Amino acid sequence: MNAFAEPIHPSQLEALFNQQRQAFLSQPAPDISKRKAQLAMLRSAVLAFRDEIETAISADFGNRSRHETGIMELAGVVQAIDYLSRKLRRFMKRQRRHVGLFYRAGQAYVEYQPKGIIGVMAPWNYPISLTMIPLATAIAAGNRVMLKPSELTPRTSEVIKRMLAETFATEDVAVVLGGPAVGAEFSGLPFDHLLFTGSTQVGRQVMKAASDHLVPLTLELGGKSPVIVSQGHINDQTMKSIVFGKLSNGGQTCVAPDYALVHEDDRDAFVKAYTDTVARFYPDGPTSVDYTSIVSDGHHARLLNLVEDARQKGAKVIETGVNPERAITRIRTFAPTLIIDANDQMAVMHEEIFGPILPVCTYRTIDEVIEYVNNRPRPLALYYFGYDNDERDAVLRRTTSGNVGVNNAIMHVAQDDLPFGGIGPSGMGAYHGIEGFRAMSHAKGVFVQSRWSLARLLHAPFGSLANFALVMTLGRSRKRAADGKIKLGF
Repeated sequence: MNAFAEPIHPSQLEALFNQQRQAFLSQPAPDISKRKAQLAMLRSAVLAFRDEIETAISADFGNRSRHETGIMELAGVVQAIDYLSRKLRRFMKRQRRHVGLFYRAGQAYVEYQPKGIIGVMAPWNYPISLTMIPLATAIAAGNRVMLKPSELTPRTSEVIKRMLAETFATEDVAVVLGGPAVGAEFSGLPFDHLLFTGSTQVGRQVMKAASDHLVPLTLELGGKSPVIVSQGHINDQTMKSIVFGKLSNGGQTCVAPDYALVHEDDRDAFVKAYTDTVARFYPDGPTSVDYTSIVSDGHHARLLNLVEDARQKGAKVIETGVNPERAITRIRTFAPTLIIDANDQMAVMHEEIFGPILPVCTYRTIDEVIEYVNNRPRPLALYYFGYDNDERDAVLRRTTSGNVGVNNAIMHVAQDDLPFGGIGPSGMGAYHGIEGFRAMSHAKGVFVQSRWSLARLLHAPFGSLANFALVMTLGRSRKRAADGKIKLGF
């Protein structure tokens, strides 16, 4: 199956965009019933194509459990659609705003209207959820949408294109397939909003392309998300959460724990507990049907190079959960790997890993931890495990990250009412929750003046009424007259 059997030409991209633009101009603001109907159509389509989606994703990765796709992608999409449908009336509702003293007879409010055409550039690591959730958000906000899924998961991208073509008219939702060249053309279209999920490096290129048309952006990028384990907090719940967050989807998750900060007295206990937990999660080791392969040969080779670089620079490398009697024969399967005593000379401590490798660093005090995190680019996520409230609050107060999980890993993404997004090199803007709806809506401020208006007191020619208005607004000023006496007034 080849998703690029019919590569799209730049002129076709422009024609597709213009088709959606004309449709939006003719019907710029769909009512709530149409939006809910479209959300319901999307929900039904995802469920109807479930088998095809699961099969395509597994084939694209080399192996991915249907359960993992169902839990990590499909359930999240359905949950997000249901959330948007339930909250839509409140999200769309006009918001009354305060009116100043001299404008009291008037009314001020904010009305959220569709921006128009939303572009969505989706990544390969969660090709369904990171395409469908932005799509659902854009639909809820009343927009038309053009989607560009990743070329690294071509079978899944083809299913997405076919599924949405059977569900929506092209002027409402369109899918564009192609490689980096098509992506570059796509990012240069004059969208009313563009959402990109991917690497920081590509995000910079997308931002430059979008700047030609001053297109507002939501950038969901990556970075090195730390997991901080409080001293003495190596327990079953902690280790299950960390292993789940790190190894789900073979570690190919933008908010996966990227490195662990463990108290020096707990290092050996952490290594043993991590190793034991991995064996419990995947009894058959990396050949387990539940363990996801790496998406491409290039990414697999990159992970091998990171491990070898760390080994040559003095780290201890431990492959966990591997059965020595069972060779790893499945394509692009990478064993869960710990890098002990990682340091800043190693590439693995500078590059986003995006794989089942976890560097382990030690600390003595929580102040060391906070300083270490703050001396690095702001991460997309940060995780703290421990029950010391003062220590936890210090970490939350003194560090800045996209989102935080306390005593859990990656579960904040599943909370539909929380905004999801990064800061600095890990991204800008957010979606999910009401923040997502508002990101894809224009907040139009409206002031309606009634027949009666005190503001007319401020019109020229200025006199005593204008002086009174200024006194009421600014207070009395102090003036020194020619005779040296202080007088109040204007």
